[in-house]
Amino acid sequence: MSRLGKMPNWQKWFVLFGMLSCSVTGISYLLGLRQALSWHGITAMVATLALGSILPFHLRSGLKARQKSWSGITQLGSLVTLIISGAVLYYGPEETRDASILIHWLIGLLFFAIFILHAALLPNRKSPR
Repeated sequence: MSRLGKMPNWQKWFVLFGMLSCSVTGISYLLGLRQALSWHGITAMVATLALGSILPFHLRSGLKARQKSWSGITQLGSLVTLIISGAVLYYGPEETRDASILIHWLIGLLFFAIFILHAALLPNRKSPR
């Protein structure tokens, strides 16, 4: 690894697969493909593992280097919110279901857009201090 915070290839592909497969199955469910729900749950577990794989190095070094900070921090906050709202959808009381669904859908769509920007479109440069 030559660049600060750059992931090894296996990890990059694991994160891309985990996050994109979870996003695609979630969007598929949102668009009415009810069979996608179980796949969404499975890929959410993979995406959570992928998140755990980047926390010790990629996140810390990205914050130190001040590269793509706003998109990285927004993604982290979105993923934490998605994990919590997903758990509330599955395990929470019936009274919280409607609010949890709305939060999960909105944050999920926001995350997907920011993930694409962060991974592919934003240049690697330092944020102004």
